[in-house]
Amino acid sequence: MAVALAGETAFAMARACDGRHYLVTGWRIGRPMPEWTRLDFHGHSGDIADEAAFRAAVLEQAAHQRERQTLGRREASSNASTPWGPSQGATVYAEDVVFHTTAGHGGFHLSAIRNGQVHPLLRASDGFYEEDAAWAAVAITFPDVFTSFEWRCAERTLKDGSPDAWEAIFGTVLQPGESREKDRRAFERQHANDWIVVSAITSDHENGFVEVVATPGGRRGPGTEERRFLVPSDEYRAGRFGFVIDAERHRLYDGPSSFIGWQGRKPS
Repeated sequence: MAVALAGETAFAMARACDGRHYLVTGWRIGRPMPEWTRLDFHGHSGDIADEAAFRAAVLEQAAHQRERQTLGRREASSNASTPWGPSQGATVYAEDVVFHTTAGHGGFHLSAIRNGQVHPLLRASDGFYEEDAAWAAVAITFPDVFTSFEWRCAERTLKDGSPDAWEAIFGTVLQPGESREKDRRAFERQHANDWIVVSAITSDHENGFVEVVATPGGRRGPGTEERRFLVPSDEYRAGRFGFVIDAERHRLYDGPSSFIGWQGRKPS
């Protein structure tokens, strides 16, 4: 593995079983780098294309750590009540901008004055912003207490998940490829009447094929029509928003099923 060390954070380019690579992280590995193994790394930071991308990601993280040290954040004890349970500790980013850690989750809490500075389209009425996505509203509102890397992550989070708010706040229109949510909506409009795969399994009955269940537009729920198709195994890839059935090429299938839920059903 290609490995690197930035501060006390270790990075590695780990190979996945499908030929892809992942950026993985470890913390305070107490051995020389040549002795590191995959078991030393527990954090997962997404796909990485190649070693050049790995080096760029490590340099970005190193810059992030240096910048974070200049921000003056401090750790504090806390037993405050949060929507995720009692706080087990807090990081004070700035006055009235506090990140709480709990047993199962975490997030920011803003005072009433600070919360009033958050744009209404992103504002949480109680001043709490969970760490998965809502935190981005805090970073966008108070960029001076976040690193450049954190701000870019917040920008990507909002563009992907809250494109309408981003466009309204910044007076811009996100183009195809700039927002996952907008791309998803466009995909659903384009394929509203196509058969989209909602379940797939390698067929035990038709060698070299994947048995799939598809619905119109990928819709789910009671009363939704379902059909089974066979797709060649070397062709089936789920894609960002689903696999679109080509009715002229992918064979409609009503034979024995590899899906437990379909076994014993009568062909429709």
